[in-house]
Amino acid sequence: MPRIALIHALRESPPPIDAAFEQLWPQARRTPLLDDSLSADLASAGAIDAPMTQRFLDLAAYVRRQGADAILFTCSAFGPCIDAVKAAHPGLPVLKPNEAMVDEAVAWCRAHPGQRIGLVASFQPTLRSMPAEFPAALQPLCALAPLALPALQRGDGNAHDADAVAAAATLAAQGCGAIALAQFSLARAAAGVAQATGLPVLTTPQSAVRRLMQLLG
Repeated sequence: MPRIALIHALRESPPPIDAAFEQLWPQARRTPLLDDSLSADLASAGAIDAPMTQRFLDLAAYVRRQGADAILFTCSAFGPCIDAVKAAHPGLPVLKPNEAMVDEAVAWCRAHPGQRIGLVASFQPTLRSMPAEFPAALQPLCALAPLALPALQRGDGNAHDADAVAAAATLAAQGCGAIALAQFSLARAAAGVAQATGLPVLTTPQSAVRRLMQLLG
C-alpha cells in the first residue's frame, strides 16, 4: 500500500483526517508530521514569506526521504508554500488540504446552476487565500466561525460545533445551496451543520482521501 505523508500545522487537524482514512481507505499507510508553530507564526506575521516557504520545502524533503508516495498538507492557509512544494517535486502527488474539496464544490455548482457554495472557516487567513482557488464565476459566500478554533483548543468540542453551525446558518440565510467546511478540524461539525441548514456539506478530509484513492489506489 502507498505511504502518504500528512503534514499538519494545527494540533486539531490529525483526528479528522485519521477518521476519514479509517472510514474510506484504512489500508493506506500514513506518516503524520506536526509542526503547530507554522500556524502560530503565520497568524503573527500576517503573510507568507520566503522563510515560511522554505520551511515547507524542508518538511517535504524530509518526508520524501522517508519514502512518501504522496504528501497531503492539512492546513488551508498555506497555498503558496504548497505550490512551491509541488514545483519542487513534480513527480509526486502533493495535495493542498482543500483542493479536492474545491474541485467537488465547483462540480456541485456546475451541476446546480445559479446556486452558490457557502464556505465556513475557523482560521481567518483561510478566508484570504481559499476563495482564490475557486473560479471567478463561482466565488463562494464566506463566513468565519471565530470562536470555533479557540473552543476546540481548550477542549470544548460542543462550543466549536455550535459556532460552526452558527456561521453556516448565516450562509444558508444568504441563499447558498451547499456548505463547504474549510478546515480539517471543522469536519467534526459536519453532521450538525447538515442538520441545522438542511444543505449538503462537503468536508476537506473526506474529499482529500477520495482524491488520494483516485491517484494511488
